[in-house]
Parts: sequence; C-alpha cells; structure tokens
Amino acid sequence: MKPLSIDDSRRLFYKRVFAADSGCPNEFEQVSNDILKKCGGVPLAIITIASALASGQVVKPKSEWDILLQSLGSGLTEDKSLEEMRRILSFSYYDLPYHLRTCLLYLCIYPEDSVIDRDRLIWKWVAEGFVHQGNQGTSLFLLGLNYFNQLINRSMIQPIHDDIGQVCSCRVHDMVLDLICNLSHEAKFVNLLDGTGNIMSSQSNVRRLSLHNKNEDHQAKPLRNFTGISRVRSITIFPPAINIMPALSRFEVLRVLDLSDYLEKSSSLQLNLKGVGHLIHLRYVGLARTKISELPAEIGNLLFLEMLDLGGNHELLALPSTVCNLKRLIYLNISPCVVVPDGVLRNLTSIEVLKVALGSLSIIAQELGDLSRLRDLRIFFKDGSLDLYEGFVKSLCNLHRIKSLSIVCYSREAPSYELMDLLGERWVPPGHLCRFLSHKPIKLSALQGWIKRDPSHLSNLSELSLMSVKDVQQEDMETIGELMSLRLLQIKSTHQTQRLLVIRADGFRCMVVFELNCGSATQIMFELGALPRAETIMFSLSVRVAKEDGNCGFDLGLQGNLLSLRSNVLVYIYCGGVRVGEAKEAEAAVRHALNSHPNHPPVKIYMEPHIAEGAHADDLLEYEEVN
Repeated sequence: MKPLSIDDSRRLFYKRVFAADSGCPNEFEQVSNDILKKCGGVPLAIITIASALASGQVVKPKSEWDILLQSLGSGLTEDKSLEEMRRILSFSYYDLPYHLRTCLLYLCIYPEDSVIDRDRLIWKWVAEGFVHQGNQGTSLFLLGLNYFNQLINRSMIQPIHDDIGQVCSCRVHDMVLDLICNLSHEAKFVNLLDGTGNIMSSQSNVRRLSLHNKNEDHQAKPLRNFTGISRVRSITIFPPAINIMPALSRFEVLRVLDLSDYLEKSSSLQLNLKGVGHLIHLRYVGLARTKISELPAEIGNLLFLEMLDLGGNHELLALPSTVCNLKRLIYLNISPCVVVPDGVLRNLTSIEVLKVALGSLSIIAQELGDLSRLRDLRIFFKDGSLDLYEGFVKSLCNLHRIKSLSIVCYSREAPSYELMDLLGERWVPPGHLCRFLSHKPIKLSALQGWIKRDPSHLSNLSELSLMSVKDVQQEDMETIGELMSLRLLQIKSTHQTQRLLVIRADGFRCMVVFELNCGSATQIMFELGALPRAETIMFSLSVRVAKEDGNCGFDLGLQGNLLSLRSNVLVYIYCGGVRVGEAKEAEAAVRHALNSHPNHPPVKIYMEPHIAEGAHADDLLEYEEVN
C-alpha cells in the first residue's frame, strides 16, 4: 500500500483530532505538520497518534503534542519504519488508562486475523475481573461495553459492523497484535501455544493460557508435562488444540474456561466435563456448539459462575436442577430443545441475558417476573396455552430493564394470536427497548396500539422483526414508518387482503435493512425518495395482482430510486395463476430495473412456484402460496 500524500494525511489527521468544521487551530499547525512527517503517510500511524491526541473527544494541550513529537524519534524512514511504528503504537498503548491496557493485552489470546465477537469478549473481561464496578447496580457488561468503545475510539482495535451498521465484533491490526503479544510476554500476562516451536516460558507462573496449535501433534508432550497448570486462571482453546488440552481436574484456580465452537469440526471428539464441579473459582464457562449431551449436576457447585453458554448443543435435552444454585449467574444461553426444571429461573436473580425455552409449564413463565435485572430475553414457546401466555405477559410487565425481546414459537398447531393480543393490551414497552423480534403469529393492531398510545415508548427501537403477520395494511406501514430510530425491519405476512402497499418517501428515514414479503396477494411499490438510507432490501411481487391492477410493465419504482443500495437485493416473484411468459416478463422487468441501478447491487430473484426448464410461455402456473 502506497503512503498517503501530505494533503490526504493532513485531512485524515484533522478529521480525527478536530471538530469537522473547525479545522486546525493556528497554534497546532506547525506541530501537526511535524508529527505527520514522522508518520510517513502510514494510515495506522496517523490514526493511532490522532486518537491519542484527541482522547475522550477532548484535544490535549499543545505541551503534550510537543512531548509526543520528541518521543517519536526519527520517524518512519525506510530503514527504521518498523521500529518507529512500534514506538508510535507503544506511545498510544501507554497513553491508555491502566484498565484499558489490561483489556487490550487480553486480545493477544486470539490468533492473527481473528474476528472477535464483542459480547463474548466483554463477558470474558468481566469474568477476569478487568471490569471494575462503578455506581452500585450498574451492569458490569455495560461498563465493559464502554471499555470496548473506548478502545475503538483510541483506534487500538478495528470495529466490524453488522448489516445495520452496529458494531458486533472487532479485529486487531497485525502490528497492534505484535505489540501486545510482546508486552504480554514481558509481563507474563498470557502464554500462547501456537505451534511455532517456541517452548512456553515461566511455566511455573502462568496465569492465562491460549491454545491455537496449528499442528495436532506438535508440543503435545510439553503441555502434558506443564508444571504451572495448577495456577492457570484462564484457558481458551482454538482448533485443533483441543487434542492437547489436559484434564480439567488439573486446574485449581481457573476462572475462565472457553471451548465454544472449537469442537464442531472434530466429530470424533467427546468433551469430558468430569471434575468441572471442583473448579469452584469459575466465572465463565463457554461450551456453545461443543456437542455435549449432558451437563453434570456438579455444575451447581460453581457458586461464583457468572456466564454459562450452552447454545447450539442440540444433543443436550435438560438442565440439571442444581443450576438453581448459580445465584450469581448473569448470562445463560441454552438451545430451544433444553428443558428447564421448575424453580430454576426464580433463583437466578442476577441474570441479565437469558436465552431459554418454555414448554407447557406456565410456572416457568411466572418465574421470569422475579428476574428484575433482565436486559436481553430470548424465549421459545413450544405450545400455545392461554395460561402460559398470561403468565409470561404478567412477568414481562415486571421487567423494566428489557432492551431486547425475542419471542419464537415452534408450535405446529393452528396460528394463535392470543399472546400478541395480551401484549397489546397489558404491556407497555419500556422507552429503552431497542430490539423486538417475533416468530409467533402476530396482529399489527398490538404494535399500532403501542405506537399510538405513546410514540416515545418505541423511540429507541432500531430492530423490528415480525415473521408471521396477519394482513399488513397501508396504515400499518405508515405507522411503523414513523419510528425514526428504526434501522432494520423484517415482515413476513400471511392472509393478505391489501392488494397494494406503497412505501412512502416520508417514512423509514433511517432504515438500512428493509424486508417485506407479503406473498401472492399483494404488490409492493416504492415512492420516489423512499428508503433513502436502505443498503439491503427484500420484497415480493405478485404478478397476478400487478396485471389485474393494470401494472403490466411491472413498474415498482425501482429505477432512479433507493440510491443507497449497495448490498443484497432479494426479490420473491409470486407467479401462481399466470402464464409462464407473463412470469418471465415480470422477472425481466424487475431485473432490468435493478441492473440499471447506479450502485449495481447483487440481485437474487426467486420464482414461486419454480418455472421448470423448457416450460412453454403459454403454460399456466398453478397457484402456490409459500409462507
């Protein structure tokens, strides 16, 4: 990569340090130019130094700029570029508060180029004791989230965004990783076993162990004979290093055990959890997607456990009743198939994140009401009993900290709208609700009731996913369009009566991901100026309805519109009841409009029902509704 020009370097530097419109004050011009010369046009160096000088969005005094300039030495000259880059990064590292240095050092447990899940990382910081309690009652996770964001603002980690622009994970630049690995080695902070042939140092004083061995057999013997294992506080396993992991019984003061995702590619391996109940210091147990079929009852001995992730283990069918002893548990994630014994949830009074299934036992739904600290609830219903719904809604009314609510139903019975009717009548969403997802049959009257009762109750809602809606009306779309924070909308409709839905230009002003599938009874059109920020869209077209309503050219308002599109465009064309030629004409019109889009987004078109190869243009496609 070529170095930036002096003008580009200056723009990048000023944009990060100073307010967008103010430019560089006169007193900082000369020292800015001198610092930029030292950076040699390297973007990482420029951003890192700029982030240090604008720590906390407040520009440091000029005297500190002068000190930094003197510390940079000769700058990024050709013969000393690597050495000077390390000097620049070291300056930024030592400019961090002590607690942020510790959190950053911890990232050296991950292999190069890893995509590091944000939430899992923060929970591990919490378990390690890196996140210090602030005001009484403040969530440790939310404090850790603040640490994470500060490291992004300091440009020490690189954020990775999800589809709607929210930070979901991060990556560490190779040079930053090299720095923190060296610092960690000097401080004996983390010991790495990476298959490079290096023998672990200070085996008698290991606190954290990261295994990401590239060769299944390499260094197996040194690890088995590893003398310092009784002092290890944290162990994280990356494949295929699980083969050389010692027995759990050898650990004595372990606080973090993370095996998540690291067995799924090794079908022959069986995880042995024997002895886990003796690890009484454990705070974090990550066993997601590890193919375990049974959780030993001795898990209840882990009285300090804060985070238990069992997601993706479909062979695991039940939790032991001893889980009720885990009164410090903050996070619990289990698969939908897992049975939760009566009385367990009521005892988990510290829980903040709960991803759990409910069977037909209404008592469990009632127990949720005692979990006053819940922020994130994902719940799976397996039947549709009215008692269960009533108990759940009553409990939900007591959960005033809920920010994310996901309701999923796996019932194969006839659709029941009782739950959403109860929610619409009895539940007032808290003003900080950010995410609402329902895979349960729903009538939009409940949602309209929430918005019309008091629009401020949904003023922070950014994600709304409703995957089984009865009859979306134009009024519904206009009401939802008024939610000004909404960035993701997913609606799949059944039993449509409204033949035309128009996406207006005055709604959905912040929408980034828009998905609306109304099946074979409705056509969707986009008004000029609609969805100005949408990057990904999915929508449906009913060929039969379009032709009956006189839209023979299949003009959906796509050309010259939706100018932010850059990701995927997915179109479901429902062509039941029309001839093959008409269906292909509709497909060609939609594809032409999308191919003419100036951003040339990737396009996928699905025909329902599928048109067989060689079908004649006059063949009538049998009606088929796909929901």
